[in-house]
Amino acid sequence: MSRYWSKVVHELSPYVPGEQPKLDNLVKLNTNENPYGPSPEVIRAIEAELGDGLRLYPDPSSSRLRQTVADYYGLQAEQVFVGNGSDEVLAHLFNALFQHQASILFPDITYSFYPVYCALYGIEYRCVPLADDFSLQVKDYVQANGGIIFPNPNAPTGCLLPLADIEWLLQHNADSVVVVDEAYIDFGGESAVTLIDRYPNLLVTQTLSKSRSLAGLRVGLAFGHVDLIEGLIRVKDSFNSYPMDRLAAAGAVAAFEDKDYFEASRDKVIASREQLSRELSQLGFDMPPSAANFVFARHSQHGAAQLATALRQHGVIVRHFHQPRIDQYLRITIGTPEQNKALLTALQQIF
Repeated sequence: MSRYWSKVVHELSPYVPGEQPKLDNLVKLNTNENPYGPSPEVIRAIEAELGDGLRLYPDPSSSRLRQTVADYYGLQAEQVFVGNGSDEVLAHLFNALFQHQASILFPDITYSFYPVYCALYGIEYRCVPLADDFSLQVKDYVQANGGIIFPNPNAPTGCLLPLADIEWLLQHNADSVVVVDEAYIDFGGESAVTLIDRYPNLLVTQTLSKSRSLAGLRVGLAFGHVDLIEGLIRVKDSFNSYPMDRLAAAGAVAAFEDKDYFEASRDKVIASREQLSRELSQLGFDMPPSAANFVFARHSQHGAAQLATALRQHGVIVRHFHQPRIDQYLRITIGTPEQNKALLTALQQIF
């Protein structure tokens, strides 16, 4: 710790991302990356941007990307915000849209970056416990708040909240911004984007890191009423007017335009998830139904921390969270059929 740090820095407990190992030949099932590469059209679009044009600043409004995404979802470009990964988008909305004088609400088991943002911006928060089956109970969110945020499907559980419940929540929190963090929505849910025109208090965030295989490109999105988007833009332009570089914007446009490739790779992940869930169940694991590109699994006879260590010794890495209520669960990313087979073989050898 440095005596030159500000008081804010002294009090921060930064988010800890999933391990990006330097060792070769590991089966990497710990950070929910897509096991399939991006569309070849994405690579071609990025290559086309390589040249003398890189000496120029990119479009600060990312107009083409915003219009492309708006067309995809049947929105207006003014209802779309883009940023350098969904984490940056989330950081801006915590600063721009939540009421800092009141506690915001999010689940007790959820994306662990949320309390980090609260500490960074001095926002009070209350954790609302999930039910015993890890489901989110919307009635528990009918209380005074400065905003509400939750992932759907939730992370790290993979549980999906039906769209009807999200609409009920919006109706009962008309004076608060409700943020639905849809990082994994493409793997099994219906996006709340369809509710935007009816609910001016709804903001939906998404990422190209998961279903569109672009975790390395860093592209995040937000959708909402034009007033909410304007608030995000005001914060963005007070922080970094050029968060979306030329290569990322071009690749993101191509990813949305190649719908066939997106659907084919997504469908392969979903099929593998269902098969892996069945096979893990046969090995004695139980897990809530997942609508994401991972499963959240617990074994009745083997501790999660010990299993994670043993799997690593067999060349497979998964994510274990040292947190109350979930310390006996492993979050396992869906890999290729070959990677999933390696996981199952390692578990059989361990057992």
